Amino acid sequence: MVHEVIEDLITLPNGLYVDGTVGNGGHSEAILRDLAEDGRLIGLDRDPEAIRVAGERLGPFGEKIRLVKTSYADLDRVMQDLGVGRVHGVFLDLGMSTSQLDYSRRGFTFSRDEPLDMRMDTEEAETARDLLRKLSARELEHIFKRDGEEKRGKIIAERIEREERKAPIDSTLQLVNLILSVVPRSRRPGAKHPATKTFQALRIAVNRELEHLAAFLEKAPRLISEGGRLVILTYHSLEDRMVKQAIKDWETGCRCPSDLPACACGREPLFRRLHKKGVKPGQWEIEENPRSRSATLRAAERI
Repeated sequence: MVHEVIEDLITLPNGLYVDGTVGNGGHSEAILRDLAEDGRLIGLDRDPEAIRVAGERLGPFGEKIRLVKTSYADLDRVMQDLGVGRVHGVFLDLGMSTSQLDYSRRGFTFSRDEPLDMRMDTEEAETARDLLRKLSARELEHIFKRDGEEKRGKIIAERIEREERKAPIDSTLQLVNLILSVVPRSRRPGAKHPATKTFQALRIAVNRELEHLAAFLEKAPRLISEGGRLVILTYHSLEDRMVKQAIKDWETGCRCPSDLPACACGREPLFRRLHKKGVKPGQWEIEENPRSRSATLRAAERI
C-alpha cells in the first residue's frame, strides 16, 4: 500500500518525516523520492540487519536519510538526541519484513525448519526457545490467548510443557509438529495453518510488540507538529484495536458529564482521522503480494 501511505503521510515536501519500521527500506525509499531536495527522513528499526540492508539501499539519498537502530517506541529520545522538536509525519509498518520472514533464519515462519529464535533485535537476550523452556503451561496459555487469541492455547501449552520435560523444543518444525498433534488442520478452503496464532503470540511476547506500540501511541501527540500526519499499517486485530482506540481517544474533546452547563475539563481534540474506516489493500495488490491481505491502514492528522 505504498501509494496510499505516501498520499496520507506527506503534506509538506520539505518537511521532516519518520519511518519507524524501516525494514528493507521500501517505504523509506518511496517517501524519500516524494520529498523535496531539502526534505528529510529519520529511519528507525530494532533489527541491526534491517539497518544494514536499508543503509545500502538508501545510501544514494545521502544526508536526506538518517538511520538509527532503535525501536519506534524510543522516537522521543531519538528526536531529543538529534535536536528535533516535532516532525511532520510518522509512518509505522507493524508487519514482518520479507527479509525477516524469508531469509533471517530466526524462526518467524513455520513454513521452514529454523532455530526457534524470533528476536527482531538479535542483541536482545531472550528467544522464543527460552520462553518455552522457562514458562509454565499456565503462563504459556496466557501468552497464546492474550497475544495470539488462540482459543486452544491451553492444550497447546500443556503439550509443550510435557514435551519440554522429555527434550528441548529447539526448532520451528518441532513446534509445528507438536501443535499439529493436538490441533489438526482444517479442511475448509483458505483456513489458517493451526500454528499461525501460536507463532504470532510467541513473536509478540519475545519482542514485547504491544508494549512498544502502547508506549509510542502514548507519546505520539507530543511528537507530531500541527497539520502533521500519523500513518500506521497493522496486520492483526490486537494492534489494530490499539491504533483504532488511540485515534478515537485523540478525536474526543470534552469529557465532562452531559449535565454540566459548561466544559470544566478543557480537553480538546488532538487528531482527526483521515478515513472513516481502516483502508484495505486492493485485490490486485493482494494477488501481487498475498501477505498484504491482512494489512489495514489507519491515518490521522494532528490538529
